[in-house]
Amino acid sequence: MSETVVPPEAAARWRDLADLIEEARHRYYDLDQPTLADAEYDAAFRELTELEAQYPQLASQDSPTATVGGAAQSTFDPVVHREQMYSLEDVFSLDEVAAWQRKMADNWPGEDLAFTAEVKIDGLAVSLTYQNGRLIQAATRGDGKVGEDVTANVRTISSVPARLQGSGWPELVEVRGEVFFLLKDFESVNDQRLAQDERPFVNPRNAAAGSLRQKDPAVTASRPLSMFAHGIGYVEPGPGFVAPTTQEGWYQQLRNWGLPTSPYTQVVHTVDQTRALIERVGSERAQIEHEIDGIVLKLNDLDQQRELGFTSRTPRWAVAYKYPPQEVFTRLLDIQVQVGRTGRVTPFAIFEKVLVAGSHLQHATLHNEEMVRRKGILIGDKVIVRKAGDVIPEVVGPVLEDRDGTERPFVMPTRCPSCGTELAPAKEGDIDLRCPNAGGCPAQITERLAHLGSRGALDVEGLGDEAALALTQPEAGRDEVIAALATGATLTLEDGTVLSLAQPELIPHGERFDRAAQLLPPPTGPVLTSEKDVFDLRVEDLADVLVWRPVNVKGVPTGDWRQVRYFWSQPWRKQGKKFVPVQSVPRKNTVTMLEQLEAAKTKELWRLLVALSIRHVGPTAAQALAQHLPSLDRIEAATREELAQVEGVGQVIAESLEGWFAVDWHREIIDAWRASGVRFADQQVEELPQVLAGLTVVVSGAMPGFDREEAKEAIVARGGKAASSVSKRTAVVVAGPGAGSKVAKAEALGVPVLTEEHFADLLARGQVAIEEARANQS
Repeated sequence: MSETVVPPEAAARWRDLADLIEEARHRYYDLDQPTLADAEYDAAFRELTELEAQYPQLASQDSPTATVGGAAQSTFDPVVHREQMYSLEDVFSLDEVAAWQRKMADNWPGEDLAFTAEVKIDGLAVSLTYQNGRLIQAATRGDGKVGEDVTANVRTISSVPARLQGSGWPELVEVRGEVFFLLKDFESVNDQRLAQDERPFVNPRNAAAGSLRQKDPAVTASRPLSMFAHGIGYVEPGPGFVAPTTQEGWYQQLRNWGLPTSPYTQVVHTVDQTRALIERVGSERAQIEHEIDGIVLKLNDLDQQRELGFTSRTPRWAVAYKYPPQEVFTRLLDIQVQVGRTGRVTPFAIFEKVLVAGSHLQHATLHNEEMVRRKGILIGDKVIVRKAGDVIPEVVGPVLEDRDGTERPFVMPTRCPSCGTELAPAKEGDIDLRCPNAGGCPAQITERLAHLGSRGALDVEGLGDEAALALTQPEAGRDEVIAALATGATLTLEDGTVLSLAQPELIPHGERFDRAAQLLPPPTGPVLTSEKDVFDLRVEDLADVLVWRPVNVKGVPTGDWRQVRYFWSQPWRKQGKKFVPVQSVPRKNTVTMLEQLEAAKTKELWRLLVALSIRHVGPTAAQALAQHLPSLDRIEAATREELAQVEGVGQVIAESLEGWFAVDWHREIIDAWRASGVRFADQQVEELPQVLAGLTVVVSGAMPGFDREEAKEAIVARGGKAASSVSKRTAVVVAGPGAGSKVAKAEALGVPVLTEEHFADLLARGQVAIEEARANQS
């Protein structure tokens, strides 16, 4: 039976949804800068799932429906979780909770089911590995399969024991938990930062994530982090260890070992008990010692959990109820637009600063013109603002009774606010408007440059959002400076000259902005007008880059501004009441950025593919492409059909690649990077014989001469697929010390097993080594 043909509008909608979800995940998990509300994320995710069910050819291994959000960052060593760390299915109403509990009950009619009800901590998920009672490794969740090694940092958390109490532990156990700040500790840390004239943290969740990801463990140690254990991953039993049979039993076991668990966890049985608990915790939320955003329900019986199992993303035996966010009133001052990396033009609200759920808010995204219309908000309205999911700023709607007739509607601009190009939908029927000047729009160049330097691409320290803005739009903020001068604020130039508008209140309103603009020095041009020149940057090119900065006192904005050099130190220093000239030198971050850009020229092909900002080509698809076609020339020469056949790529990504190579200015980037010495090929992959092509290999336990990640890379470099679990599709299992239950599963399925001393032979001879092992087993 032939496949259903995918209508162009369905493929286009799939691409838009995938972009939206991946960007939201990247912002939340990797940057700790959430931008999308839970309800909006869930609605987009459900729509994507329905599209893929209707048109299966749209689905790929890189689809958000097949992956868990986040990525292991190269700042820390990667850690492969022995068992995947999953997300949770979210629901937002008590009726949905009741429906889920009834669905669970349908699996075991007549039984009195029990559920653990746990407060959902808003922190950073971690996995702690204990071997014979000793902490040997700690890792973040990452993408659920591979996380970041943060062992040294976790060892500084006082509540995490370096050695378990008691005796009779498993030989190996993965303890899952959440790192967070107690609210009193978060307030204390922010008080200290303000006293040291440092910017306070926005919220406890971001503060915890940033504190745990510090390169220097001493910085982590200086911050009073806490941890609660809330689950178990892989367990390798040892002599005398008796595993609990319930979730609550595991929590008691963890407490006996000295691991902290939440004091708020209870066991419930009925829908009414669950509803009462959710309502009670919600009403007492302000008294809980840490931030929460919901209640997690899990089947208490572990046999029942195992019977239900998992989807690719979530356990079927657990669900997370999210509380409605807190809401406040404020005044909507304006609606402006910003331009993203793909040219999408997004409206955002600017309102009077307001305190919501522990942090001050002044901006919120409005997504598109249709969203503004649907919310019914006018500029000047009193509006309801909340943190969607207790995290993301959101304008709920207007207070109609407060209107006095002076409010005005938002009008979507017809031209790009960054480059002046006329805006248009990418295709007929799209809601979003985009700037088609992708190659020359400063806003898009800035976003692509920041993406190039991000952890998931070339991982260039020092090339983040602010550095990208300084390189491409150093005058960003000039209008804000002029507006501030027009209201009586001051501007301090780098030589100490203070500019201000004399008696602005006496100047007609219509003239104040122009008068203030005349005070400023002439604007400076950008260092980069395209990412194609980024690898040719020299330190002297950056000496005169000046940017505008608000003046803060103890982290609080004063309303005044100053002009400073971004990449070099200031050439003037205050001495008494005067400013005297001093030698300006490159900042340490600048030198590091240029060194890492030079090193990036020989980084793996997949990272360069991600850095090129090819739509839909994220790390997973890029690695799949680089494995099968280990040079950019081979990828470009491949047909759409050949690209689509690569596992983890598929039709949509293949079309995107084909279209990307057809654009002239994209070719200019490739040519310029090559001329600068960028190597668009994985030499090691091309030189090694592909003896494992088409074979799935599972490595379990220690391999001589290889750590876990190196063994996986060695398999992939020879054309094989490195899997973490044994199935009928597994070609061979290589078992070393500590291999655990995978050997027994392989034997039960008739999969050949090699010992660790035969791993090198497998890498050299591939299928021949497997056949010999199969002959020896028979």
